[in-house]
Amino acid sequence: MCLGVPGKVVRWIDRDPLFARAEIEFGAVRRVCHMACVLEAEVDEYVIVHAGIAIARIRADEAQRLLSELSAIAQDGSDDLAGDDSHEIR
Repeated sequence: MCLGVPGKVVRWIDRDPLFARAEIEFGAVRRVCHMACVLEAEVDEYVIVHAGIAIARIRADEAQRLLSELSAIAQDGSDDLAGDDSHEIR
């Protein structure tokens, strides 16, 4: 399964069409991501990032909705697995 995560464009590093890179913020974490697929993205806009590559632009409200859902899933998963060996794969 693949997962694309919304991140906010903080600053462009290089806008060369082949080697475009930007600093992307994921909550309190920032990473440099490849941006060749979304050269039109601007600072303070959101992009979907998969495996270090921004693959699409996304509206801020949609990004916030997705981040909330991912946070809820993470919280639910950690509650289900904490101290419970019944989820072990055998």
